[in-house]
Amino acid sequence: RGNPTAAKSAQIAGLNDALKVRDGRVTSIIRLRSQMLGEIALAEEALGNIAEAEARFVESVNLLGTEYPETAALASARARHAAFMVRQGRKDEALALYRTVVGAMAAQRRTLTGMTNQMAPYFRLLTERAGSDPAAIGDFFVASQLLVRPGVADTQAILARELSSGTTEGARLFRQATNLARDVERARVEEARLAQLPPGDDVLTLRREVAARIEGLARQQTETLTALSAFPQFRAIEQTSLSLAELQAMLTEGEAYVKTLVVGEAVYGLYADKGGAQIWTAGLGATALERRVAALRSTIAARENGRIVTYPFDGDTAFALFGELFGPAAPQIAATRHIIYEGDGPMLQLPLGLLVTNNSGLAAYNARLADPEADAFDARELAFLGRTARTSTAVSPLAFRNARRAAPSRATRQYFGAGDNAPISARPETAATRSASGGMAENCAWPLAEWNKPIAPRELIRARSVIGENQATLLTSNSFTDVAVKSYERLDDYRVLHFATHGLVTAPRPDCPARPALLTSFGGEGSDGLLSFDEIFDLKIDADLVILSACDTAGAATVAATREAGVTTGGGTALDGLVRAFIGAGGRSVIASHWPVPDDYNATERLIGGLFSAPAGTGIADALWSAQRELMRDVRTSHPYYWSGFAIVGDGQQVLVPGAAATESAR
Repeated sequence: RGNPTAAKSAQIAGLNDALKVRDGRVTSIIRLRSQMLGEIALAEEALGNIAEAEARFVESVNLLGTEYPETAALASARARHAAFMVRQGRKDEALALYRTVVGAMAAQRRTLTGMTNQMAPYFRLLTERAGSDPAAIGDFFVASQLLVRPGVADTQAILARELSSGTTEGARLFRQATNLARDVERARVEEARLAQLPPGDDVLTLRREVAARIEGLARQQTETLTALSAFPQFRAIEQTSLSLAELQAMLTEGEAYVKTLVVGEAVYGLYADKGGAQIWTAGLGATALERRVAALRSTIAARENGRIVTYPFDGDTAFALFGELFGPAAPQIAATRHIIYEGDGPMLQLPLGLLVTNNSGLAAYNARLADPEADAFDARELAFLGRTARTSTAVSPLAFRNARRAAPSRATRQYFGAGDNAPISARPETAATRSASGGMAENCAWPLAEWNKPIAPRELIRARSVIGENQATLLTSNSFTDVAVKSYERLDDYRVLHFATHGLVTAPRPDCPARPALLTSFGGEGSDGLLSFDEIFDLKIDADLVILSACDTAGAATVAATREAGVTTGGGTALDGLVRAFIGAGGRSVIASHWPVPDDYNATERLIGGLFSAPAGTGIADALWSAQRELMRDVRTSHPYYWSGFAIVGDGQQVLVPGAAATESAR
């Protein structure tokens, strides 16, 4: 409320109360004391007492450095101190301290979740200095990987618990790695405490013993993590940062990695190809970006009175957003053959390919919109990025690297399709409900209406006809249950898994957790008619490609649906839940949908059919792009609703239909 004097007084009173408990010797409140010191420092700064503020920040950091060395709490205290330095014009000192924070967290495979405010000045400084400091772009890239959204962190935590509770060798190694990490942290605490004692012979001996123990534990930890990297479930949740050079080494000619990062109200961009990289501040803030994306989404797939409604596409907004978002890198992006895009914030809700790169056909398109006799849905003249660029999505640089390095599937059969759930009039008595501790209580069950609008199996039938019935298996109607999928023998013997069903990505009520799931028919005992993301994570598959032809499985649920459900991270959970779960189960790449697939003009069947009709040796991105281009040329399906909804998450160069030397050439 603008009263730093009262704030300082209240914080000092609280700190004194904390210190009275056992003379301040209670280790468990050290983090609280450190936070109080940081708040006192902010009050001193507001009062103009800069030296006193500096002293409090240093005290806050030192307190944690003794009892909680190399922890997220210490990183947060250091970042808060660095932000203070920025405000005082000490930018070089701040950069050095920020780099210490990022380096320590990256080395320990930790994240900066919850530290957006403290880290925001760092990204601003790096962007300002990118032109004069060659290291700034690489530092930006590493730090951006650590700034994990809370929704993603929640998903990773749930999947980590799922893995830890397993009985496989991967689960055993994961538990071992977790225990080793705790042992290392305890040993470092002991080392920090010994460093505070007078350096006598006994103390020096103990220090050497602890240092040797830490070295041994770290070696075991490295060996365990190396062994763990062979397991898809671990690769789906591991937190390892790549350097910019490592990323660039993975790219081929004509490819670029493009990243959007939202930090508070600021929006940043990164472009990297084999030859170089650049970062920039976008020409619009997070609030304006959300408005732009919402405006575009509302012309594509707006839900009105329970129905999906499409309006004439907003070409002006799509063109403006491309320039505002990508600014100085817009020409390179428009000329790139294959774009690997890592979105953030509102851009999780939007396929990159529907942005308009230039205004060459915009005037004619707008003139047609103004003509009541013209076809307002004819978008053939618009310069969509997707006309020239193949696009794929990355949930992180590490996930992209893992997808690119993955060996091809060893499955002997081509295709497994599932969908067209059976409608119901009453919830079966045997239907399972999740306990509150597991995330879904009985009163959090979805209404039966969700099961009474099944997606017709036309695209599944089309895919089977292209592939050949002797290489394809379909599971539809009453046969398509959650129990049937989980218990299906040799699900790992199919190269492609295709689910044409609804995806539930928010929550049925505001007080219920968001648990992403695919809707199925109800089965027998133990069935709840849902294949949840943690159940998917436990499937054993060996698929080159998983297709999720369902509502909002690629990105965020619509803003309105998410807010109505009282969920702020539901969309991110869709991408990082369902997709990450299939990757963890053994999938290499996933094709997911941004909105309910269209039924008109056989658009979805034509996309899926074109995908599987591609010549042997064709990469996924090329196959999907060719099918999309055919729809773009057709006046009936030129609107982005029909062709841009599917997103490839993984490696777009991965070969869909193997040929003689296709796999090697794609690698």
